[in-house]
Amino acid sequence: MTVLSASIILAQNNTGPEFGKASPVGLVIIVLLLIGTALLVRSMNAHFKKLPASFEPEDPTPDQAADEGTDRGGFRPER
Repeated sequence: MTVLSASIILAQNNTGPEFGKASPVGLVIIVLLLIGTALLVRSMNAHFKKLPASFEPEDPTPDQAADEGTDRGGFRPER
């Protein structure tokens, strides 16, 4: 086999008439992905509806306002 005959064999178009067309398996995969996305969005919306409108305490005690955001066991400066 010479280089010329090898290049002729490689240059031939050996693809069939169905080459490059979409298969039904691709359609099934896309439909399943769309269904999964719709179910996830629906579940997320249901979880959002369960959240309170605000995370602020309804009736804070007088000392709670000062304690918000502080760490009781936090850093102590050296003496």
